[in-house]
Amino acid sequence: MPKLPFSRAEYDARLTKTRNEMARRGLDALFVTDPSNMAWLTGYDGWSFYVHQGVLLTLEGKPIWWGRAMDAVGAGLTTYMTAENIRGYDDTYVQNPDKHPMEDLAHLIREQGAETFSIGLELDNYYFTAAAYLTLQQSLGCATFKDATGLVNWQRAVKSDTEIEYMRRAARIVEHMHGVIRARAEPGMRKNDLIADIYHAAISGAEGHWGDYPAIVPMAPSGMDATAPHLTWDDSPLRAGESTFFEIAGAYKRYQCPQSRTLFLGKPPQKYLDAEKAVLDAISAGLEQAKPGNMCEDIAHAFNQTLDKHGFKKDSRCGYAIGLSYPPDWGERTMSFRTGDKSVLEPGMSFHFMPALWLEDGGLEITEPIVITQTGAECLCTTPRALVIKE
Repeated sequence: MPKLPFSRAEYDARLTKTRNEMARRGLDALFVTDPSNMAWLTGYDGWSFYVHQGVLLTLEGKPIWWGRAMDAVGAGLTTYMTAENIRGYDDTYVQNPDKHPMEDLAHLIREQGAETFSIGLELDNYYFTAAAYLTLQQSLGCATFKDATGLVNWQRAVKSDTEIEYMRRAARIVEHMHGVIRARAEPGMRKNDLIADIYHAAISGAEGHWGDYPAIVPMAPSGMDATAPHLTWDDSPLRAGESTFFEIAGAYKRYQCPQSRTLFLGKPPQKYLDAEKAVLDAISAGLEQAKPGNMCEDIAHAFNQTLDKHGFKKDSRCGYAIGLSYPPDWGERTMSFRTGDKSVLEPGMSFHFMPALWLEDGGLEITEPIVITQTGAECLCTTPRALVIKE
């Protein structure tokens, strides 16, 4: 048996939670394609999500891993599932315009006697295509398909003690990554060379724990590029008089701990210092509201009201749920810190409190990964919460 990241009892509890929600929604079966959800339910861990794969779960019996035949070996090596519950489809289905892997999945569903079931699908998902949906509809005309996007994601909202420990280990890694940036960044250094140092720190790990690959690549725009949120890097040299924000994450056993800090080489203009003061005050106000019983929007309101008092505005959300994740996103795609999100905070929920500002000539990101505790919020990282200035 493989060495699983969690106990069988924890996996069994996850299956029970998911099945209870399936029953509440009137689903007889659920086909899960999000690799984060596949991993959470079964332990499966492989870079195979560029082809069609998934976990088929019914209200009774054992889950079935289904995917490309060559990846079935990996399923046997990373999950608790036995050979009879691991099913691989022939390689002629892979990227073949004349046939679709969902035809094979339909055969499996019929084999399980589920061809007339009400089946939940993760329709709004990076890993499930329009062609996949149409093929299943054509192949299983007697089944009823329902949108079950986020069903499993919401079951993951409250983390176990082991999950939180993995996130703490990821936090030590991202602290190390930021330490490398502070130590090595200087005017004239090529951006790609610094990113290489960041990657080395990320994968080397920290405090004896190895680093997994982050679900998002480092984002590190400088100067005018930093007025946009999601640009990466090139070979341009770092320049004095410019800001660079680093949106990066440590990862351990697929658990992500993102954190951002902003570097200014030289003496920053007063507007950056004013923005720093506004963001730090607003973060403190938001953290005061991050406690059980409050809602996600309470954090957003406290943050934005404080930011407004300082003369700054932020139109986008200022946080989102995090945990187990695969590319292209380290968020859980459930809760957000924004007006209208009335999700109630519970102990064990984890978030990236992400109050980024984009100014007319640069960006300022000072963010914190947090876990809700019985009494408030625990900041997972000890990275100094400030604009990083190297004169």
